[in-house]
Amino acid sequence: MLFKEEFLHFIWKFRLYHREALHASPGGKLRVIHPGTNNKNAGPDFLEAKLQLDDTLWAGQVEIHYRSSDWLLHKHQHDPAYDNVILHVVYEHDQPIYRQNGSEIPVLSLKGKFKEDLYNHYHALVSASNRFPCEQQLGSVDALSIRLVLDRQLVERFEEKTQAIYQVLEKHKGDWEKTFFYFLCRSFGFKVNTLPFELLADSIDLQTLKKYQQYPRQLEALLFGQAGFLEGRFTESYPLELQKEYAFLQRKYNLCPIPVALWKMLRMRPGNFPTYRMAQLAALLQRHLNLFATFLSIDSFLDYPSLFASLPIHPYWETHYHFKKISVKTSPQIGKPSVQNILINTICVFLYVYGKYTDQGKYREKAFGLLNFLPAEKNAVVAPYQLAGIAMESAATSQALLQLNKYYCCQKKCLNCTIGIKILNK
Repeated sequence: MLFKEEFLHFIWKFRLYHREALHASPGGKLRVIHPGTNNKNAGPDFLEAKLQLDDTLWAGQVEIHYRSSDWLLHKHQHDPAYDNVILHVVYEHDQPIYRQNGSEIPVLSLKGKFKEDLYNHYHALVSASNRFPCEQQLGSVDALSIRLVLDRQLVERFEEKTQAIYQVLEKHKGDWEKTFFYFLCRSFGFKVNTLPFELLADSIDLQTLKKYQQYPRQLEALLFGQAGFLEGRFTESYPLELQKEYAFLQRKYNLCPIPVALWKMLRMRPGNFPTYRMAQLAALLQRHLNLFATFLSIDSFLDYPSLFASLPIHPYWETHYHFKKISVKTSPQIGKPSVQNILINTICVFLYVYGKYTDQGKYREKAFGLLNFLPAEKNAVVAPYQLAGIAMESAATSQALLQLNKYYCCQKKCLNCTIGIKILNK
């Protein structure tokens, strides 16, 4: 039976082999004091392992292959990073392996040293035609183990998003307001129009917008004009006014709009049209232009959604979802699901990242607290987990499940997941 190397990693890491009378070849009697820690970067598979070979204690790296000859296939003999390997763990030992100085690396063959039907359980788990590998067995895992996995996934999700914010923060020379404005604009794209909203944020200086906070038409003209939506001929008074204001502001600040063709509107519901979202964004900026400082200062979680309530959106958008596109009268205010989306994917993330950057734990705690306050998201990814028995307590749960699904379940990394390990160990 040909085992995957990741399965042998699993056997080694959790010591699921018969530990009595282990021998390395050469090296003699072997006792594993510590298997080491997984190396997620280049180099040997496990770092800082501790072993005893006969009467000698060893500390160093461990490399794992199906066959010992795979060492040569992977060209490790030419890489000095592998000279510190103290043990080569394999399923089949078919060839001695030497370090660059000529010394032979001790080999532990796992063949016959573990219950091989364990692999059948693993193969059945990752091969099942479920919506995620452990869908049928999830109910057998205790709630505490699941909770610990989700808590860890939530931190991983925050950490992943931290790097993207750091990159933009560096581009803006440490200006948190500008960086926040960039990601806020991005969030109003709601995936479909993320890119043009990013380009819009980059096309206009935040300080320029701040000058017109008390002048709604000019502020709206800057946003709609830079988005390319004020080109062409209009007959209605509102777009004509914006067009006139933008023509003046464009000359004054030497502005260049982004290509209007970048915006996606095909088969889109009226409430998600970028023009509709831009009207909401303009109204939000009129009320709270120093938005990042505002969000940092809030103490009650109830006050976060209220910042998006009753925005001063121009009445034109009650009967239009695009310029020249008349619709039945409706409220142009940001809907509750959209507010929650912005809070979850932008506000919470920025609270966490700012807390980490400034080493202020209160903001990280506020990020976790706000996620636990907000209701869980409802989508096709998290729904199967809920049906399998996971209680959707809050947005913290749904966010953690999105991370778990993307990086573990979809990639079938059950051997790197505590839930999968619990199931296999049963």
